[in-house]
Amino acid sequence: MRQQLVEAKALGTSLSGLFYSTRLGVIQLDQRGRIVTANDRALDFFQQGAGLSDEGGFLRAWLPMENSELSRLLANALPSFGVQGYAGSMLITRPLTPTPLVIHINPVGEPHPEIHGRRVAALVLVVDPARRGRIDPKLVAAALGLTPMESEVAVELAAGHTIRDIALSKGRSEGAVRAHVKRIFRKQGISRQGDLVLRVMTLEDIPDSHD
Repeated sequence: MRQQLVEAKALGTSLSGLFYSTRLGVIQLDQRGRIVTANDRALDFFQQGAGLSDEGGFLRAWLPMENSELSRLLANALPSFGVQGYAGSMLITRPLTPTPLVIHINPVGEPHPEIHGRRVAALVLVVDPARRGRIDPKLVAAALGLTPMESEVAVELAAGHTIRDIALSKGRSEGAVRAHVKRIFRKQGISRQGDLVLRVMTLEDIPDSHD
């Protein structure tokens, strides 16, 4: 169940916990990429000018290059009928804020749930790494199948620390930390730090996750 939540593939009861998060923006899209609904945190991102917007019912990024990448990821998650969509992640630059947002777009498997008569085809999670509580590395290790050191590195990366910062704090070489990161990516089947940040941050918002 926890791994499904991290992957953001479950909607029913699992999504309800994510949807009411005060730190995680949750946006549901239909097959055409139109916004079906968004939680309060996602609406805050729109209203605060955080690099994302709702333009005519469609999700847009402010910067042209980032909007092109967002459009590509949305097309991948929402392919034509009968074609399997796939997930993707990216960073969104925020004006006057050094820490970017992390967004993860995931297709919703069949059967598509309906909200107000509209079918939900994709789920977008928006994470602000600057607003996070402490995540227990033991929880990350258990949920993601990582070693203690790998989980500590994952938590530090999610907190916005660089490879150099982590190496200094752990008394390790930068090469050793990069090796840990490569093993984490390999275990998770990912290639982007944004994907890892999303998975770690989502754990923070799972109800009763520390039990």
